Amino acid sequence: MVCVGASCTRTVHRLCVRGLCSPSYPEDQDPTRLLLQLCVDRYYVSPGEANKGRFQRGVSCSYGPLGAELHRNLLRQWWLSVTRSKARVFGLNTQSIGGDRATRPGQLRVVDCDGLTQLLNRRDLSTEQLVQEMKSVLQMSSPVRTNLLQGALEQFVPSSELVNRKLPFGLAEAGLCFQPANGSGWPAEVTQTSLVWFCSPRTSSQWLDHWTRQRLKWWRKFALFLSDFSTSEVLGEDLEEATTRGVRITYDFPWGKETLETLWSRGESELLQIYGGERSKLQCRDGSKTVPHVVSMTGNMDRGVLAFLSNSFQQLKSDDGKQKLQHRKVLKLHPVLTPVKVSLNISRGATLELRQVCEGLLQEFLEADITVWPGYLETLQTSMEQLNRKYDEMGVLFTVFISETTLESGLVQVRSRDTIIKETMHISQIRNFISRYISAADNI
Repeated sequence: MVCVGASCTRTVHRLCVRGLCSPSYPEDQDPTRLLLQLCVDRYYVSPGEANKGRFQRGVSCSYGPLGAELHRNLLRQWWLSVTRSKARVFGLNTQSIGGDRATRPGQLRVVDCDGLTQLLNRRDLSTEQLVQEMKSVLQMSSPVRTNLLQGALEQFVPSSELVNRKLPFGLAEAGLCFQPANGSGWPAEVTQTSLVWFCSPRTSSQWLDHWTRQRLKWWRKFALFLSDFSTSEVLGEDLEEATTRGVRITYDFPWGKETLETLWSRGESELLQIYGGERSKLQCRDGSKTVPHVVSMTGNMDRGVLAFLSNSFQQLKSDDGKQKLQHRKVLKLHPVLTPVKVSLNISRGATLELRQVCEGLLQEFLEADITVWPGYLETLQTSMEQLNRKYDEMGVLFTVFISETTLESGLVQVRSRDTIIKETMHISQIRNFISRYISAADNI
């Protein structure tokens, strides 16, 4: 990595704080490569160079079991944050394929490849006829959505009836969208989130400022290093409204800043265009009748997953008790986001009774919606040091170790990922302890 000036100093400082610039690491093991390899080794991303490349670009890839759970957790937190942030935010679920067949710039369509090949192989058509036939095929083919904004705007009128045409209100949706190819050779799937806020023209600027603060606060809520998430103003050159304002929320990856979410104060033009300029059909009340202005928030949750993995990844040095320093890789994901909250393990030569204790504890955790890694089912014998290293790299919050002592006294050993401190507590207290821990982290 070659850096110049103040930005280099900030990047190097940040990496050193995380333990990623120690001279004891080989130069070719840069943070990006280490993180991506860990994501493959620990079931966040499916193996394959192409898949890792898609993951790094922030587009939808083949997630492994832990990656899929992290992705679901992030989406769930986004949904809760927007639908509970204001009284009148309603959910949508629009079609990803089909709908309006009108041709728009950058639009993608689903085409029957066999039918297109047969058309191209026809020798009885002149060039002009072939062009006309292909235009007809494309016109009749189904478009796929490239964003969620269009669906929200189309749902404005029926949704406004739900609130008696009173402003403001919002429409939220999350789902797959398709991005046009940008040098990659094929369109990319992206999990987008969208909150479209309808408000009066006189308050649109204030609402953009309000939502910018709320969205940045949400991203930073789950961050280990808050300064990696920042905002910047952008120009609205691609929109017709001269007064358009925009804000990007970005994450500072080791290779540079990438956009996680974009907010626009879009004015009224797009809404009027969809409804044929019928102002009377769009008018709502906010003190006086008016055509609402639109404030949109569009997020990339695949890039968000990568941002939180990058933000939480640390390499730390620890003493193994034998006068040796060990390099410890750990994903310090936020307790709400981390895919596995607790692992259950038993001592070697475990008895049937110990396994039954684990099964009972497993059911308690599942009933409390606490995800569990059933380490006691693994048949390969490994040391506690190896288990701890594995669980730290997986991001597991707590490791519970059940032994013969548990059968006698009910006591178990609980190790924390973040402090590596081992505590002894009664088995009846574990579920409530972990539930309270996660709840406290969620409410900070």
